Amino acid sequence: MRSEPDLHLMVPDDFDDSDADSQVHPVGRKFFFGSRMAEPFEEAAEWIAAHDVRVSDTAWEIAPADEQFQYVLSVYFTFEDDGKED
Repeated sequence: MRSEPDLHLMVPDDFDDSDADSQVHPVGRKFFFGSRMAEPFEEAAEWIAAHDVRVSDTAWEIAPADEQFQYVLSVYFTFEDDGKED
């Protein structure tokens, strides 16, 4: 996995993540929008198939009726480790 030295996660100075059960791990989030319920799921399936990611969670929202895209799917993911350093 490529390392990006300029990217870092901000945590409070007194935060202790030394316990294996509470360590901090960055997670990505991508939104998928649609005007029909199926659209966000179709787009998410295509995006996930095209990228080497591990989905860790999802969230589903229905926006107010006056919004252009009423249905919103959030996909939380981590990148798969390809086992090599660039």
